[in-house]
Amino acid sequence: MLLVEAGPGRGTLMADALRAIRHAAPAFCAALSVHLIETSARLRALQQEAVPNAVWHDSLETVPDEPLLLLANEFLDALPIRQFVRRGDSWTERYVIDSGFVEMDSRSPCVRTPSPQPWSSSLPKPARGGGDVFEICEPAVDFAAVLGRRLAARPGAALFLDYGPSDSTMGDSLQAIRDAGPADPLRDAGFADLTAHVDFGVFARGVTAAGAVAHGPIPQGVFLSRIGLFQRTDRLARRQPPARSMALIEAARRLAEPDRMGRLFKALALCHPGCPTPPGFES
Repeated sequence: MLLVEAGPGRGTLMADALRAIRHAAPAFCAALSVHLIETSARLRALQQEAVPNAVWHDSLETVPDEPLLLLANEFLDALPIRQFVRRGDSWTERYVIDSGFVEMDSRSPCVRTPSPQPWSSSLPKPARGGGDVFEICEPAVDFAAVLGRRLAARPGAALFLDYGPSDSTMGDSLQAIRDAGPADPLRDAGFADLTAHVDFGVFARGVTAAGAVAHGPIPQGVFLSRIGLFQRTDRLARRQPPARSMALIEAARRLAEPDRMGRLFKALALCHPGCPTPPGFES
């Protein structure tokens, strides 16, 4: 059984997961093979400190073709997007060049079309007016197809925790985060995290079209509450000094409360068709 983590980070998610599995099911933990999908050499070095026995991959395609459990925390939001802006009765694609943002007619032959079918044919029909923005994340669509085929062919499951609407919406969601605060996406390249809201509807449909089953997305707060976040936090907090106890409770509230991370963040489970509904996703 493969335990795979996808997403930029220091490997603490996988380390925590292994610690919990080792405590609850030692034999199962011993049978796991741990794999991390990460393209950054710097982050791989940090992850190796947390998960020294892992195997690293640039993409899901090179992960061994065996039953897998995949964890992806804030992975999809870090993938690059394309933006199309409605101008009149047509779409123009927004690019970034040295001088900032520019727009080009999406029907122009000079616009790149990395996918086999130009995305302009898949855009919503523009209405007269202007200002609406439509975002497409092609790497997420490709990842959904590969993952869907794998889960359809072999037993396994994947859990995605990320932020964005439950289904496709219009709007510009590109943002930059630096030092825990908002930043200009066009300034200090390489020193801020660039993210965009995840289109969970498109991603889930891509997985199910390849033969797997999707559960959710549901709000992260609902998911965490159903699987016992507050009961677990309460048990841990009782054994801690007052300051540490309050910090644990505050962290749980930040993850689950609707006006914080509980509503914008979503949980999406993807499974082999023969798998039961995962805990937390029951109706």
